Amino acid sequence: MDIDVSKFIFWGVIAVAVFYLVSIYNGLVSLKHAVSKAWANIDVLLKQRHDELPKLVETCKQYMEYEQETLEKVMQARTSVATAQQSGDIAALGKAEGAMRLGLGSLFAVAEAYPDLKANETFQHLQVRITGLENDIADRREFYNESVNNNNVRIEQFPDVIIARFFNFKSFELLEFAAEETTDVNIGQLFDN
Repeated sequence: MDIDVSKFIFWGVIAVAVFYLVSIYNGLVSLKHAVSKAWANIDVLLKQRHDELPKLVETCKQYMEYEQETLEKVMQARTSVATAQQSGDIAALGKAEGAMRLGLGSLFAVAEAYPDLKANETFQHLQVRITGLENDIADRREFYNESVNNNNVRIEQFPDVIIARFFNFKSFELLEFAAEETTDVNIGQLFDN
C-alpha cells in the first residue's frame, strides 16, 4: 500500500492552520467577554453606591442645616453617574465618577465640622461603606482598563488583526479620569474651608 506523503502533509498543514485560526478566534472572544465581565463588575458596585448615597445624604440632612449645596452636588453627581451608566457612555461615566468622588470628598470634609454627625453610628457606617465601595470601584476601574487594553492590543496585532477584522471585533473605550482628578491638590485651599 503506497501512502501519498504529500497529501498527508497537505492535510496536516490545513488542520494546523485551522486549529491556529480557531485558537486566535477563541482568544479574541475570551478577551471581549473579559471586558464585558469587568464592566459588569463596575456596574454592580455603582448600583450599590447609588443605593447607599440617599441614606448618607438623608443622615447628613438631619445635622447639616447649612450645607445643602454640598448635599445637592453629591446627588447631582449620583444622577450623572446613573445616566452615564445606563447609556453606556464610558467618557461621560469617567467624568461623572470624578465629580462623584469630589462631591463625596467635600461631604466628608464638611462633616468634620459637625461633631454630632461624626459621632452618629449610621453616618459612620455609611461613610465606611461608601469609602469601601469607592476603593472597590477604583480597583474595578483598573481591572476594566486592563481588560480593554488587552483586547485592543490583540485586535491590532498580526495575525489576530485578520481574524478580528473578518469577524468584526471592536475596540473598547478606556474609562479615563477627568482632568480635575489628575491635577495637583492645593493643600492650603483645603484648610481654608
